[in-house]
Amino acid sequence: MSAAPDDDEKLMLAFAAGDARAFETLYDRHGLSVWRFVQRSVQEPALADDLVQDVWFKLVQQAPQYQPRARFRTWLFTLAHHRMVDHWRTHKVHTSLDAETEDGAALADTLAIDSGFGPLRQLQSREQAQALLDALAALPQPQREAFLLQAEGGFSLQEIAQATGVNAETAKSRLRYARERLRHTLEAFA
Repeated sequence: MSAAPDDDEKLMLAFAAGDARAFETLYDRHGLSVWRFVQRSVQEPALADDLVQDVWFKLVQQAPQYQPRARFRTWLFTLAHHRMVDHWRTHKVHTSLDAETEDGAALADTLAIDSGFGPLRQLQSREQAQALLDALAALPQPQREAFLLQAEGGFSLQEIAQATGVNAETAKSRLRYARERLRHTLEAFA
């Protein structure tokens, strides 16, 4: 059963009024999708953990001033976007997609699921996952962010524009160019 569209806003207002359980509910609903958005943007799980923690701290700090002018989810992802922009302004660190995750596996290996097919099928799945990651990493940051907001956050065009601080036409262009580049790169892989 899904929550009503304004349920998150009511929960945030309840949290601002001191209801800690409202925060827990919001975190349970949105924590993973925000983390995935940030992690796929920065491509480093430990850094994503730190940035997402900052996002939730910022949410707590801003709770007393919170006004539901937009969907809560849009506001939350806007906080995440701003935190990543702040990070990129102060750090110019780039992580290779070939880098191993904390458990020693390559990132592409973590995306390939055990399909029950033989080794050839698993190899193809890993190669396709790596091709997608490479294509995504090759996108310019504004395009990658627009794509991830839609793919991970389920954002509409207007919400992408609002979260990234651009007009709807710019968001639409970024999304269109991202899709075109991804399609072109993945068609070349196939």
